[in-house]
Amino acid sequence: MLTLPHRPLRIMGASVLALAIAALIAVLLAAILAAADNAGGTSRIDIAHLLRMTALQAGPTTLLSLSVGVALAWALNRLRFFGRDVVVGLFAAAIVTPGMVVAFGLLSIWGRNGWINQVSNALFGVTFESPAYGLGGILLAHVILDGAFAARILLARLDAVPASRLKVGQSLALSASQRFRLIDWPAMRGSLPGLGSIIFLLAFTSFPIVLLLGGGPANQTLEVAIFTAVRLDFDLVGAVRLALTQIGVCAVVILLASAFTPVPSALSRSSQPTWRDGPGARALQTLVLVLATLGFALPLLSVLYDGIVGGLLRVLGQETFWRATATSIAIGTASALLTLALALVLALGRGAAANGGLRLGLGVPVYAYLAVPAVVLSLGFFLVVRNLGLKHSIAAPMVVVFANVLLALPFAIATVGPPIDAIARTRGKLIRSLGISGWVQFAAIEYPLLGRDIGLMLALAFCFSLGDLGVIALFGTQDFQTLPLMMYRALGSYRNNDAAAIAALLLIFTIAAFVGLPRLIERIAHAPRR
Repeated sequence: MLTLPHRPLRIMGASVLALAIAALIAVLLAAILAAADNAGGTSRIDIAHLLRMTALQAGPTTLLSLSVGVALAWALNRLRFFGRDVVVGLFAAAIVTPGMVVAFGLLSIWGRNGWINQVSNALFGVTFESPAYGLGGILLAHVILDGAFAARILLARLDAVPASRLKVGQSLALSASQRFRLIDWPAMRGSLPGLGSIIFLLAFTSFPIVLLLGGGPANQTLEVAIFTAVRLDFDLVGAVRLALTQIGVCAVVILLASAFTPVPSALSRSSQPTWRDGPGARALQTLVLVLATLGFALPLLSVLYDGIVGGLLRVLGQETFWRATATSIAIGTASALLTLALALVLALGRGAAANGGLRLGLGVPVYAYLAVPAVVLSLGFFLVVRNLGLKHSIAAPMVVVFANVLLALPFAIATVGPPIDAIARTRGKLIRSLGISGWVQFAAIEYPLLGRDIGLMLALAFCFSLGDLGVIALFGTQDFQTLPLMMYRALGSYRNNDAAAIAALLLIFTIAAFVGLPRLIERIAHAPRR
């Protein structure tokens, strides 16, 4: 039960903002629908085939990622070793690791001139066909990212098992299999449907991984087909039909997912295990952990090695690289700050609202991205800019920032919303007794308690924007490009050394922001209290 005093200004601000977001989404969808009605001619795009291929990639990705996540969470929950926090943090970073960096890492290892073929050719004079292209490579890249993400979420569920339950199980001398069946599986089971829905949507709307590893039209997905139809073929009829198909499928998945337990995104530090299994189980857990860590870390290490050893100095000497870096940082910073402002207004308004229907209404527009993915949003913005006759050079930066904000808002609200609700429950009486409100309430009570969550929200928004290719792909030009777009163009021009260097720097920037921002903001939030 919420105990905060009535805060009409917070509720009003959140309501106005939610309506504005809903109106913007409605305008974008209206532009897409109008283009579908007004466009003449026909399109030869085979939507049924694309839908089958998209589902064929998303379905196995979901099953494999959940399986990897369960096994890896089980292993991490049991094992105690030096550097455990680093390994857990590595898997937590999967949510912000750019997909195109992982895809490039797979090519560095499994490509025609990758590490595997180089070693095989040197030792045995044999080379292998690259398994990194096509459906296999796409599934592998998705499972690397989504499996690590699932493992971190499920590990949090295992860490939340009450100590009293563990003590009872330990006193009963449960075996490893009995403990998993009676304690671990019930703790994780409730999160699997919701987590599976999120992974399915992430794979269903995947863009850079399929673009780089698809290997041709046979493995195209709806998202890539929309980009191809608009950017390469200028087939607006086909693009609009594809967009409507994707919106419909994603909306159905979201409606189904809404019935399941929500998945937390604000994760505390993982606790050290206190009840360890026997030698046989520990050997299996160690094997799972080693394989998973190698599978996730090797592509990233290959990107760093190839980038630093290859064309790093050449790229650092290019003026276009520094312009792209400045553009990426500017867009990422603007997107993160705007996401922070909007998310706080919405979350504080929801925290002050006691009516369940109002709280639901304030949250629904925020999750529009889950039903209207990046390339579809970009198509809507593209059509609006085209219809209004706006200059591309002026509209493009603003469109990219706004689109990235819409992409980051669901994760931002999921990060900061639960802590704000917890403050309303646990500090509401204190706030009421002190008679404070507005900025004083936020600065004195809420901000110090939200420091790390605000930092995580900023990091997520910044990293999503920094690594995004789906939005900039439709609006980028030679004079307006970000690091992901520059990397994609380098690959398209067969400048692999340049692409490797850009990928390495992009990975370094992303990990540094994801690790550093939460700690920095938490320290700033607690500074006045020292």
